[in-house]
Amino acid sequence: MVDRLRAAAKLFGFTPRVVDAAESALALALPAWRDRDAKAFEISAKVIGAFAQAGLNEGHLTGSTGYGYHDRGREAYESLFARLMDADASIARLQLASGTQAIVVTLSALLDAGGRFCSVTGRPYDTLRMALVDHPRSLVARGVKYDEVPWTDGPAPAAHDVAAALDRVPDVVFVQRSRGYAPRPSLDVAAIGALVAAVRERAPNAIVVVDNCYGEFVEPVEPCAVGAHAVVGSLIKNPGGGVAVSGAYVAGRAEIVERVAERIFAPGIGAAIGPTLDTSRWFFAGLHRAPRAVAESLKTMDFAAALFAELGYETEPACGAARTDIIQAIRLGSPEKLKAFARGVQRMLPVNSRALPEPGPVPGYADPVLMADGAFVAGSTLELSCDAPMRAPYEVYLQGGLDVAHGVLVAMNAASDIERASGGLERTL
Repeated sequence: MVDRLRAAAKLFGFTPRVVDAAESALALALPAWRDRDAKAFEISAKVIGAFAQAGLNEGHLTGSTGYGYHDRGREAYESLFARLMDADASIARLQLASGTQAIVVTLSALLDAGGRFCSVTGRPYDTLRMALVDHPRSLVARGVKYDEVPWTDGPAPAAHDVAAALDRVPDVVFVQRSRGYAPRPSLDVAAIGALVAAVRERAPNAIVVVDNCYGEFVEPVEPCAVGAHAVVGSLIKNPGGGVAVSGAYVAGRAEIVERVAERIFAPGIGAAIGPTLDTSRWFFAGLHRAPRAVAESLKTMDFAAALFAELGYETEPACGAARTDIIQAIRLGSPEKLKAFARGVQRMLPVNSRALPEPGPVPGYADPVLMADGAFVAGSTLELSCDAPMRAPYEVYLQGGLDVAHGVLVAMNAASDIERASGGLERTL
């Protein structure tokens, strides 16, 4: 494989230092890739078994229009999805356009004015915190009380800080599985289980809602298996397998899912409506392929971690470390290197490869954000993308990758662009 890597390096004009680092990175990544494949087989078996028992036929793939009454495919998909999320029920719809929307709708359904919710995993990512706390029409502006447990480092938030927040008796406890733009690790399912246990001890009536985005199918079980009441995420991330064209989901206890459905549509109507149009086939196909797609993403992240560590950058997680989501943080240390990295990624993406990423305002973010994104499904970060807020410590967040070969080449090109920018060298691609 090293020979093939060097042949590709000549084709794309990667810098010699990056090629040497990539050879070392590949040697480090190969054992990690075997472990990723083994775990993916276990997760795939769970998904394949669920499909085998679902008894799908062509009639489930046709979709519905209008109100979407009696959509057999939608009902079968949501039953299947709930099972794979280790949940009682789910609502997974086109009418939910993003994970952020699904989270806000879920919390709105569960909280009335005067109610209290608490984020026990630190500050939520920027757009979500805007919608929940900072916007003039946020939940807090409508009379909901909010607490936030501080967490900036360490493997988990401090137990005494969590206990102090739970002693205020929140109605809803929010857990963000992935790190977002925060300099803290993502949570695995066991760590989420420990937080659920703390909630049950100190605030037993609280509902635990987990933002599961980027974490689905990374581990054999999902947060509902360790006591979370609901999980929320996007269908154009992990569960869509790079195939689903839009949508988001809420899965968990049946009564919670029904409350959310009534919030989305109307009380008394709930989950009975919601047309699927012509998307049912792609929802099913993406879900079936999701474990393999996620495994390819994890392998891409392993290689990127090893490559940039070899080049002297701080990476988190390290190559081969336990992973709980499909995101790789790389601390580049300067805005110039962030820009070079994003340019190197963008030029290797299948769509808009000639675009030039520049930092710009993004709704809900306080700082300009730099992005590289050229997916066949807009916003499908499972297909490989990167983004970075333009603020210290100037970390870039690489995510996704449906094909590890593509991921390796993208990482090498991004690293080469940094080398060229730092040394004043010309690009060859």
